[in-house]
Amino acid sequence: MTCSHYSIEDGIAVLTIDNPPVNALSQAIRQAIIDAVASTAADPKASALLITCAGKTFCAGADIREFDQPPLEPHLPDVIEAMLASPKPVCCALHGTVLGGGLEIAMAAHGRVAAPETKLGLPEVKLGLMPGARGTQLLARLVGVEKALAMACSGDPIDATEALTAGLIDILATGDPIDAAKDWLNQNDAARPTNERPIPLIDPAVIDAYLTANARKFRGLDAPPAIARAIRAAMDLPYQEAAALERALFLKLRAGPQSRALRHLFQAERATAKLPELEGVTPRPIDRVGVIGAGTMGTGIAINFLLAGIPVTLVEQNEAALGRGVATIGKTIDGNVASARTNRDAADQAGALLTASLDYAALSDADLIIEAAFETMDVKTAIFTRLGDVARPGAILATNTSYLDVDAIAAAGGRPADTVGLHFFSPANIMKLLEIVRGAETASDVLATALALAKRIGKVPVVAGNAYGFIGNRMLAVRRREAEGMITQGASPYVIDRVLEGFGMPMGPFRIGDLAGLDLGWSAETSTGSTIRERLCEAGRHGQKTNAGFYDYDERRRPSPSPVAEDIIASFARDKGIAQRAFGADEILARLLWPMVDEGAALLSEGIARSASDIDMVWLTGYGWPSWTGGPMFHAAETGYAKVVGELEALGYEPSAKLRALAAEQG
Repeated sequence: MTCSHYSIEDGIAVLTIDNPPVNALSQAIRQAIIDAVASTAADPKASALLITCAGKTFCAGADIREFDQPPLEPHLPDVIEAMLASPKPVCCALHGTVLGGGLEIAMAAHGRVAAPETKLGLPEVKLGLMPGARGTQLLARLVGVEKALAMACSGDPIDATEALTAGLIDILATGDPIDAAKDWLNQNDAARPTNERPIPLIDPAVIDAYLTANARKFRGLDAPPAIARAIRAAMDLPYQEAAALERALFLKLRAGPQSRALRHLFQAERATAKLPELEGVTPRPIDRVGVIGAGTMGTGIAINFLLAGIPVTLVEQNEAALGRGVATIGKTIDGNVASARTNRDAADQAGALLTASLDYAALSDADLIIEAAFETMDVKTAIFTRLGDVARPGAILATNTSYLDVDAIAAAGGRPADTVGLHFFSPANIMKLLEIVRGAETASDVLATALALAKRIGKVPVVAGNAYGFIGNRMLAVRRREAEGMITQGASPYVIDRVLEGFGMPMGPFRIGDLAGLDLGWSAETSTGSTIRERLCEAGRHGQKTNAGFYDYDERRRPSPSPVAEDIIASFARDKGIAQRAFGADEILARLLWPMVDEGAALLSEGIARSASDIDMVWLTGYGWPSWTGGPMFHAAETGYAKVVGELEALGYEPSAKLRALAAEQG
């Protein structure tokens, strides 16, 4: 199939790339560009070369399908060097998204003309990579060192207006960018190749300062320091030496574990919403949403829909709680404006879409009603019983439960086919994960609606079966069991937190417990003192909310180790007759991770999780799992399932049959 077209128009050679859907830089496209440069150079009828793309976008990057295959010539650096060495000027007419290798192609041209809606960026860092075809070298020459660092290390695109200001493009086209590119070529027949442009002088210390300022964001990642090193080389070395270093750094990253992990997650995220059994199923229309509960979770859920332009009716039991919820929604959306995540017009429109009520009857016209009330079965079934009477026929009823039986809740509403679990993660307006829990009788179009709605509100959906804790919290319960077991046996909760945070998690289990509240599901009337958490709560240590939990907290909520909590833990161990011993960091990490992985294998065998990659996405987007390890199941596979089985056995655990099967399959 022809994926490019070359012609001479008005004395200018025009190469049109046509490789749907995103004009990826496949081997055929790379060869076509080299051939076009050579043909233009040899043709006396052509004064210059214009490169453009058919369809909705310019080249949106490399063909990711080639990453794990033997490299095919010509390589992208060969294309870039051919363009830079062209004896006749080359201009790219840009539109749509100009990303990765596509931007490297554009930067290798003598000039760049872009349509107003164009987005330009180098997103390789998001796959654990860096620009590997002169991208760092050319970008620094066009926009300067500071801007190049920001673009390449963040991976975020900029719009055409910003690109014009920065010097990344030469013309912002007001009409057809192809016509504007021809005009530019006719006026710039002696344009200088990008690699011959000087880099604006700057103190090299700026690079170290940038890495220091972003140390938290780049923690654990190999790509940003490599990008910074390549940009520094652009300042210090001749072009060809710096380009060779960039390529060497790129190839090392591409062969490394972080890029494998991040490429796995890239594919995993795109697979979560693809359920073959839903092909051809039409989602139900969702034009109005009801949310029951104006607490932290309910208000966060409401904000998602409001900012997506979907009207929300918020229902609470009393005026005070409802007023607090409405105020929280307004304050949060205003905060989005202040932080530039939302513009003022969008915020005002979102606010106008909110209706607050104390009456369940206000939900009668909602297409979707989400219960976000207290996490007990009695409360949730009581709400669903009322919804069975109030909701219109065909309305979808959803529970935000994080642990409870969705089928039991659905039965209370009398509409099991219309019922689904929509487990948002706190804060619900920020966290990307939406765990969609399919009940035994959930209708296919209800599931399809949930998946479509997740995309509409910017969430990553993962479909789970109905089981205690579903995917994420069922595995979390295992980690919590292991962590609390270790502290009764002599391990320090503060060391355990440091070990897990050193692995890359944002918080260890005990800091998370304090943040969520140790009193969740606890009451003084029913407390038996049979767990450490109960004893802490009995002592008034409920976590951050009381400035005391596993940690002590100052007035700014900064944690410090607590002698009181340590005494409570030691007393509990003595009462239970639990022997004390020392724990090393390796054992701590193994006990925190591998029993979780074994539980993940059980979820696969039971059909609660559809795939190992779904489990990885739950932990990445819902719990802050370090992306550069690819998620718990990918990390275990990279470690070697057989090694995981062996370490579990050494710790005294009996691995599941499924985990043993995974080890056998891996060989």
